[in-house]
Amino acid sequence: MIHEQAIVDSSASIGDDVTIGAFSIIGPDVTIGDGTWIGPHATINGPTTIGKNNKIFQYASVGDAPQDIRYDNEPTELIIGDDNVIRESVTINRGTPHGGGVTRIGNKNFLMAYSHVAHDCQVGNENIFANGTSLGGHVVVEDCIVFGGFALIHQFVHVGSYAFCAMGCGTNKNIPPYMMIAGNPATPHGINKIGLQRRGFSDDSLKGIRAAYKKLYLSKLKLNDAITELETMTESCQEIIPLVEFIKNSERSIVR
Repeated sequence: MIHEQAIVDSSASIGDDVTIGAFSIIGPDVTIGDGTWIGPHATINGPTTIGKNNKIFQYASVGDAPQDIRYDNEPTELIIGDDNVIRESVTINRGTPHGGGVTRIGNKNFLMAYSHVAHDCQVGNENIFANGTSLGGHVVVEDCIVFGGFALIHQFVHVGSYAFCAMGCGTNKNIPPYMMIAGNPATPHGINKIGLQRRGFSDDSLKGIRAAYKKLYLSKLKLNDAITELETMTESCQEIIPLVEFIKNSERSIVR
């Protein structure tokens, strides 16, 4: 299962049923979970922990040093969960000491070719990163988000669950849950209706979320006043609660 032309450091921990292709390099302090498949010409450096049943394609660079001029070879790490697909030439960097020291990627994410996850990013579960998507350092990505090709997310931005970022969009502002954004700089273009339907949201939930969108973006209310109005709507639609909490806890301005 490990090709004779792969290079695997003696300190690496390799689980059961792991495949490592020709010319791939597995460095020291790397742990690879059971059932993970690594194609040819991939490079994984540590400290990096990779869970079970991941697929890592050719020329991916996983767990290398952060691209941060302040980084000075301190011990930091990358932690990747289970069932992720990491396609060709994807780059994922370890954390930095001033950013918590850890870059994390959850489970069942799909990172298409040439996408980039920078140092100290915290990525949740079941997200899709289309080709060329780039996350700056310290970005927080929640769950079930779709990034179109070449979407650009500025460092320290927080992206809420079930959002949709259109192809080529760019933003330095937080993206609330459920929202669909497009353009550079990105602006809101309604709720992610199709994505929410695919995730099993009911018609009543969609109606409530759409009403919340109108209150937040189309009512011309000041943000604090809009939040107050949204709080009154949470009793009839529980799905609005994460939206309210996201906005109230946002340390950056939101896309608006």
